Amino acid sequence: MNMKAFIFDLDGVIVFTDKFHYQAWKKMADGMGIYFDEKINNRLRGVSRAESLEIILERYEGEPLSAERKAELMEEKNNTYRKLLSTMTPADVTDEVRNTLKELHERGCKLAIGSSSKNAKFILEKVELLDAFDAISDGNNITHSKPDPEVFSKAGEFLGEKPDNCIVVEDAYAGIDAAKAAGMTAVGIGDASGYDKADVKIQTFSELLKLAE
Repeated sequence: MNMKAFIFDLDGVIVFTDKFHYQAWKKMADGMGIYFDEKINNRLRGVSRAESLEIILERYEGEPLSAERKAELMEEKNNTYRKLLSTMTPADVTDEVRNTLKELHERGCKLAIGSSSKNAKFILEKVELLDAFDAISDGNNITHSKPDPEVFSKAGEFLGEKPDNCIVVEDAYAGIDAAKAAGMTAVGIGDASGYDKADVKIQTFSELLKLAE
């Protein structure tokens, strides 16, 4: 498989910030008296902040919330999340991930991030990986979250590559669906390695090198 470009989801593939998302949403939910646990948190993976809030509010029993109040709650969550993200260091990225990205670049592959997060660049700066990618498509330049293909389609455009030259690496089912909808090859890792819609399933990040031979 000779692909010219790799597009990576960020959270759960390059870095692991699930625990920070959970802690931030949990603090917000507790403040509203809403029940929230890790099972509910798993439903938030790969979806936008606004959609995540609506899922949490399924357990809310108070008066209907205005759009302004919902915006305040999302901002509150994000402020907590960014404070937690600020504790990240380069040690939060494994040597396997760093070495694989470096090797892919040396083999002439283009690399991009395709993430729904609006904090993608901030995270990459904290772990000192910003320069490892040729392009970043994130929550700041899209209007539709995964499984919509927009974030990956734009990443391909930023790289100047056609969809059939792009391979997407994802750990979430919604991300695999988005990659397929974009007309790209979908590689499942982590949870998504068990998804039958993934074109390629891998257990370790370094297995990506086999796709660039």
